[in-house]
Amino acid sequence: MTPEAECIFCKIVAGDVPSTSVYRDDSVMAFEDAQPVAPTHILVVPTSHVGYLSELEGSSEKLLGHMVLVAEKIAAERGVRENGYRLVINQGRDAGQMVDHLHLHLIGGRRLGALG
Repeated sequence: MTPEAECIFCKIVAGDVPSTSVYRDDSVMAFEDAQPVAPTHILVVPTSHVGYLSELEGSSEKLLGHMVLVAEKIAAERGVRENGYRLVINQGRDAGQMVDHLHLHLIGGRRLGALG
């Protein structure tokens, strides 16, 4: 079985695992985190499997920029833009990456603590 076939985020993108989707287009999907750490906790993921930033090439700048802009749009829709929100991409186990599929966390809706 390929890593993509076992990837929970690939299964969510494919519709094989239920999620609360908040956005979708040809290149990214955004859905509510199953274990939120704040009132707003959305994950923005590429619709094709990418494990880590190190797997991307220069042509992926558009994808990464699009992920950030989608997160900004959702932040505005969720009403967290005014008071602030956090965007986080964890890379590797030491950083807290729990799913080996590139994803951007949009976290907000309350005062957030310091990083680290």
